Amino acid sequence: MADEWSSSLDVHLDWTPGLGRKGLAKAVRQAIRDGRWRPGSVVPSTRALAHDLGVARGTVTRVYSDLAAEGYLQTSQGAPTRVATAGAQPLTQPRPIASREPAMRWNLMAGRPDAALFPRDIWLASTKRVLQHTHNETFGYGEPRGSSVLRATLSAYLGRSRGVLADPARIVICSGFAHAMTILGNALQSVGIQEMAFEDPSFNRFRDLAGATGQKIVGVPVDGNGMRISELTSPAVVVTPAHQSPIGVTMSPDRRATLTQTGAVIVEDDYDGEFRYDRQQVGALQALAPERVIYAGTASKTLAPSLRLGWLVLPRSLVDPVIAALATSGAQPSLLDQLTLADMISTGAYDRHVRRCRIEYRSRRDRLAAALPQHLIPQGISAGLHLMVPLSEAAEAQVPTVARRHSLAVATVSPMSMGEKRHGLVVGYGASSKNAFGGALDALLNVLRELQD
Repeated sequence: MADEWSSSLDVHLDWTPGLGRKGLAKAVRQAIRDGRWRPGSVVPSTRALAHDLGVARGTVTRVYSDLAAEGYLQTSQGAPTRVATAGAQPLTQPRPIASREPAMRWNLMAGRPDAALFPRDIWLASTKRVLQHTHNETFGYGEPRGSSVLRATLSAYLGRSRGVLADPARIVICSGFAHAMTILGNALQSVGIQEMAFEDPSFNRFRDLAGATGQKIVGVPVDGNGMRISELTSPAVVVTPAHQSPIGVTMSPDRRATLTQTGAVIVEDDYDGEFRYDRQQVGALQALAPERVIYAGTASKTLAPSLRLGWLVLPRSLVDPVIAALATSGAQPSLLDQLTLADMISTGAYDRHVRRCRIEYRSRRDRLAAALPQHLIPQGISAGLHLMVPLSEAAEAQVPTVARRHSLAVATVSPMSMGEKRHGLVVGYGASSKNAFGGALDALLNVLRELQD
């Protein structure tokens, strides 16, 4: 006969049948004293615990009665038995991790979207549709290169919205761009490429991740037309041609063409290509040389960084090395989240959400640009979630102290530089909520006034 199934709680007790009723009482008592059975929590019913331990129900009933009399358990007619607070010893609180910096009230850090804009209702509706119609295999380990449904959906979406030539067989799903940097650093190592160039300046976190794979990291200067391609000598290069990060310029058409003719493997980080405000978005570089360019995109700016959803469109020659590096990385986004994103895109909900965000972020950028003092002219195009405000070296050096005084989190440019130092603020107008943006902008203007003085 099949074993009777218990619908109660699973618990661990340091007890064996040979210890008898007194030993069982001691084990329960110790679990409460240790804090493993938390004050106020429901304990297994006498019937369920007796079944799980293979003892008579009366044995467990007597143990519970004794412990209730001692103040360890709390019983009530018609209600489940709970752990009382009297017998439990307070748990030692974990030692708080010392924060490097105090939390700031106002947030203008670059590279962060407004978390309040995450479309909870749309995400929930798509998740429900996926759960209603998906196969049971969805809850397995999934495909090595990511969901075929999402890859096919991205193929159509990227071709339509960014001009990317994206065969689903050449798309790999990863856990965001940081994960992509680790994967690509290792994959390029496997095909003999051991040096990667980055724009100078650029966000140092991605340089560090590539360097951690053993890649030699070099910088190539950026001017008003993007990376100076004439100074590129590395066999692989990471660029942000649509909206250089952090300067904000667009790579000129002639440099885009020249870059694709260098013979280097190009990683195109299209980190905020959906957000162009002054005119139509610049198309992806990848379309000029799909066998030389690795196109990288994510949902971090359009939806939320915590989703850890990204994708790579690869040259044919790098598909297998990247899949192998992805497998050894041990990370892969949730297949359920992949299918939810695919549903959002295929139903048009994703496009509508991006358009709503575009309107909100454009309004913030216009408001920020109009509020800046006249002598501070932001660099770059009207796009993305940040702008750069040039400062003198002396003024930038004061920023950490002055910004802290006004409880403002904002980044400076010089830590992102590799060779010749640039100086300024990188103001992220996406990080604050809509209601908090006004206060953050006021804090920024107060900081700039002090720097001016």
